[in-house]
Amino acid sequence: MTILRKIFGSRTSTRRTMKQVSKKEQVLNLLSKGKNVAWQTIRDRFDLESPRAMIDTLRAEGHMIYGNKIAGKTYYRLGNPTRAIIAAGIEALYGTKFKYSNWKNPVRKSELSPIN
Repeated sequence: MTILRKIFGSRTSTRRTMKQVSKKEQVLNLLSKGKNVAWQTIRDRFDLESPRAMIDTLRAEGHMIYGNKIAGKTYYRLGNPTRAIIAAGIEALYGTKFKYSNWKNPVRKSELSPIN
């Protein structure tokens, strides 16, 4: 018995556990494949009471998830935001179409304070 343990090692040392992936990461991985995923598929595969709540959570984290209704069923897809969506977000945050509004007030080099 000890010879086998020397050759193969103990049972506990050869077992490795896989990292547990959260349901949120699993849903995001499924959506990142680029295909439409049905509401029912998300509910059944990940045992979620409300897939919409999970989608809303991912959207709040900044993921661009589109929802489509096809033949009365809801499908979700991960995509890239369009320029119009980015422009609308910048305008909502800064009140201007440009991210920076200091272009009207140029700063002279002599006005800059030294970095200590």
